[in-house]
Amino acid sequence: MAHLSNVKYSSTDWRQNKTNSVAVGIYDDLQLSRQVQGVNRELGRGISNALSANLIKGKVGEVKILVGKKGTIAFLYGLGKKGKITAEILRKAAAGVSKLCITNKVASVSFLIPKDARDSYLSQAVAEGIVLGSYQFHEFKTVGDKPFELKNAIIIGGNRKAIIKGVTVADGVCLARDLENRPGNIATPSHLADNAKQIGKSPNMKVTIFEREKFTQMGMGALAGVSSGTDVPPKFIIMEYMAGPKNQKPKILVGKGLTFDSGGISIKPASKMDEMKYDMCGAGVVIGVMKIVSILKPKMNIVGIVPSTENMSGDKAYRPGDILTAYNGKTIEVLNTDAEGRLILADALSYASKHYDPEFILDFATLTGAVVVALGHVASGIMGTDNPLIEQIKSSSKITGEKVWEFPLWDEYLDQVKSNIADVKNLGAPGQAGSIAGGAFLNSFVNENIPWCHFDIAGSAWGDKNLPYQNKGLATGEIIRLVVDLLDI
Repeated sequence: MAHLSNVKYSSTDWRQNKTNSVAVGIYDDLQLSRQVQGVNRELGRGISNALSANLIKGKVGEVKILVGKKGTIAFLYGLGKKGKITAEILRKAAAGVSKLCITNKVASVSFLIPKDARDSYLSQAVAEGIVLGSYQFHEFKTVGDKPFELKNAIIIGGNRKAIIKGVTVADGVCLARDLENRPGNIATPSHLADNAKQIGKSPNMKVTIFEREKFTQMGMGALAGVSSGTDVPPKFIIMEYMAGPKNQKPKILVGKGLTFDSGGISIKPASKMDEMKYDMCGAGVVIGVMKIVSILKPKMNIVGIVPSTENMSGDKAYRPGDILTAYNGKTIEVLNTDAEGRLILADALSYASKHYDPEFILDFATLTGAVVVALGHVASGIMGTDNPLIEQIKSSSKITGEKVWEFPLWDEYLDQVKSNIADVKNLGAPGQAGSIAGGAFLNSFVNENIPWCHFDIAGSAWGDKNLPYQNKGLATGEIIRLVVDLLDI
């Protein structure tokens, strides 16, 4: 992983730490706090001079580098208005400092948390930001200079326990990013399974892998159908973390693991088909969360399920018009082989409903292009069957800054995925409510008494946000932080 892994907490004066630089915040009133005054003296009044020259505004998102007469390097990050500090402001600031360290080849930094940032989650956000901002993906580069990496950081002040948690959460996000950024010939279903097995070495974690022959015999006809066109071995991955009371209902996370999606016989256009390596970002969410769980060790029961395969158009591939039988016995009319993610999720949701008595089920999938049309790359679409669960998700969304927007699952939409010749079909009404149709289809495979929510992350899982703790054009690992907050671990 190419990201900062050496992050420590300190309560001592920053000048006692052996780092190459210091980062300190300034509000938009430009008044120097005691923290800033100390750095200003070390810089030979460099901050005062920069303020006089109107080079620093103190605005949210602003990060400036200053070098003093003694060679002291300081990063000034903007905090906006006093009394309005938020976790997202600090997350962006810390990430911005990381990125500027890398740009200027500064190997280490002491980050001063503002003294008025007392809430523990603010400390967690700083740790998340400083790690996520350091992330780079260059494991396949073999020529040219070795990319510069930020080596270590010391976070001064704040809440030590929250900082440790923030680093752990960010590590899980970076693991997901690595899996998601790797191409389909590397990040195969076997690769996902191997990563799950590695996590499974932790206490209270059990990993079970069903191979093609096994899950086909078990009756997972939808996953078997989608995987029939590829010789790359598909996997059905189950990660069970059972550290809570035996009578505690498990929380279940299901992630779509399409490691490459050609569209199958309903083949996609060639343009941007390379991005279909990202069609397993739902699996990345689940594996990333389970990695975090394995380290934080909460006293609860959590199950992660990842159905994983390629979707290719070999001579054995399933066809438009085929009828598949899912694990719960429901029949599916295939109208488009490029609507395959919902098919493999159908078996996973059916399995979760049958073999567990869950508190709730969440599923994560880069399911539809329609959600990008509706929400762009700003938010993830959600829909589900339990209002209290939906409200909890929205609450966590506000805390972590990962935006979600609820779509309805009215009866009219449920009717649109009913088939004339099978129980359901894998498309809704032509040209209408494509994202909702995906959720309406999945609804058929979750028992009615189980609270459930579907996350369509096709617009948020990679790409186009201008955030310092993400990388444009690469996987984001979005929603993992939300899920960790929701689980309250």
